[in-house]
Amino acid sequence: MSTGQVGVGVIGAGVISDTYLTNLTSFPDLRVLMVADLDLERANTQAANHGVPRSGSVAELLADPEIELVVNLTIPAAHVEVGLAALDAGKHVWAEKPLALDRESGRKLLDRAREKGLRVASAPDTVLGAGLQTARRAVDAGRIGEPRAALAVFQTPGPESWHPAPEFLYAAGGGPLLDMGPYYLTELVQLFGPVGRVSAAGGATRATRVIGSGPRAGTEFPVAVPTTVSALVEFERGGAAQLVLSFDSALRRVTLEVTGTLGAAVLPDPNTFTGTTLLYTPESEEPRELSPTGHGASRGTGALELARAVRAGVPERASGEVAYHVLDTMLSIDESLTAHRPVEVTSSVEVPPALPATWDPYASTLSR
Repeated sequence: MSTGQVGVGVIGAGVISDTYLTNLTSFPDLRVLMVADLDLERANTQAANHGVPRSGSVAELLADPEIELVVNLTIPAAHVEVGLAALDAGKHVWAEKPLALDRESGRKLLDRAREKGLRVASAPDTVLGAGLQTARRAVDAGRIGEPRAALAVFQTPGPESWHPAPEFLYAAGGGPLLDMGPYYLTELVQLFGPVGRVSAAGGATRATRVIGSGPRAGTEFPVAVPTTVSALVEFERGGAAQLVLSFDSALRRVTLEVTGTLGAAVLPDPNTFTGTTLLYTPESEEPRELSPTGHGASRGTGALELARAVRAGVPERASGEVAYHVLDTMLSIDESLTAHRPVEVTSSVEVPPALPATWDPYASTLSR
């Protein structure tokens, strides 16, 4: 088994790579060695901006023997292709969400990793942030009793007003379901366990959208996915959640509430890594505030946790199996929406344990 810092290569130098590279290069247990992109100039710019020693093509990155872990930040349609290439090159994979666009390719990616003795883990790693981990530990400790119901709402007018290239968010693999659904459903699975059945409705309010910012502002593009989705999510162990995801609402709203047998909790925004949890009980009119306890890192935390798990020979928490179950759930929601009937979710998953409150991404835990 290898020891020391884990060598990392980042594939995809788009908008989200800034946050990833800022964080990954700050973790002592990682060495970010290269940034690759189809646009070599963009890769070079991002590498230079973040002090990464090399940039180049995807093939060059995959050929580098010092790189053990690939952080895949490509568009959703390329996630599996790039992930399989990384596995075939003998490297572990951290994938941005969603894991895949269909069950077959998602399963192929995980099976290939198993065949090769490698790991695939996946965003969202917001569930590993101090905010949601604090909420998770409170629920696990029985602070609201047994979780029985949840309300999860994400509403915005859509990302085209601020994103300079939003087309992929309205193509296959996008929309509020596959773009934002992973944040909410992954956290719900952490709290309630695996999903058993879903029922959904929804659709698209407009056939086209217009880019609102950047050099292509004013460009019209087609919408290929539902832009509002409502679902009833039933869990294997009991309990249910109402889920509303929309790119159509002028009323911006983010809500994640969990009701238990002894109280209720309002959780932080699941697309963030911090935030306060509010605990409500029948005995008190005022909620108890739980400030986030734990680390202060953000995107890239999951890649670090994966790297440490590889070194320790233990399971990673933001696992590919969790991501696959969430993907299966989202595809089942889409199928229910289309067929106008409930759909059974055939996959299941074992929920990983919470992070210890003392887990520190900025500690040097691997010998150099």
